[in-house]
Amino acid sequence: MAYVPTYVEEAPTREAIDARPGLALLEFGANWCGHCQAAQPAIAAALAGYPGLVHNKVEDGPGRRLGRSYRVKLWPTLIFLRDGQEVERLVRPTQAAEVAAALYRLSGS
Repeated sequence: MAYVPTYVEEAPTREAIDARPGLALLEFGANWCGHCQAAQPAIAAALAGYPGLVHNKVEDGPGRRLGRSYRVKLWPTLIFLRDGQEVERLVRPTQAAEVAAALYRLSGS
């Protein structure tokens, strides 16, 4: 899976995410959010180098359990996971280099 262009309402469960092996990226935000829209070119560019990475782009908001379970406060929030465990978080990234650096640290290469 590569870059996902839109946030989806149907989020995976926290249990499914916690049990997922390997590397993954959870991105919380909303399609109408200006900060989220502004961050997309940087996120897409960084993810281009990681075509096998699982990217879940989850619509967040009041009452959305998954975002609350990760204590998401601002959008977009990127949560980098290894074997279902959070290893890094970026809030409102603006440059591909900062997303790419987090992906590099996540993957170890």
